[in-house]
Amino acid sequence: AQQGRVREKVYGKQKIYFADQEQLPAASDAELRGLDGEIAARSAQLQALQQSCRHMEAELKDLNSSMTTPEIAREIEALRKDCASYTEKLERIKSATNHVTPEEKEQVCREQQLYRREWRRRKRMATELLDAILEGYPKSKKQFFEEVGIETDEDHGVVLPATL
Repeated sequence: AQQGRVREKVYGKQKIYFADQEQLPAASDAELRGLDGEIAARSAQLQALQQSCRHMEAELKDLNSSMTTPEIAREIEALRKDCASYTEKLERIKSATNHVTPEEKEQVCREQQLYRREWRRRKRMATELLDAILEGYPKSKKQFFEEVGIETDEDHGVVLPATL
């Protein structure tokens, strides 16, 4: 800085040194245009290289995330075993002799509807009877049920089954 080759600027406690540009030769307009063209060419080259790099990184990521040949072979073998076991199970089911006939299924459905209808009817009758008793009862419904020993479907989490 004392010899004049670099310049010094002081900002508070900090000092910054930089080259003295007045000592550098001035560039002509033709040189500046040439440098601008070179900058543009290098920028285009940089973008092309960056794009190529991104493409290669994406390809590398795809390759790293894909399965290797031994892994694929193990996967195929496991799938073949699963397929064989399912085929065997299907054959056992097909060869079974205890199939339910449509008539038997229909009979079971009719019986289930009958029992469900009877359950509903009896529950309604019991509820109406208990409501009639509770009209003149001085205590709460819960206390009455405890004294008499009545257990409801709801106490045991029982719900009316749906139709088949």
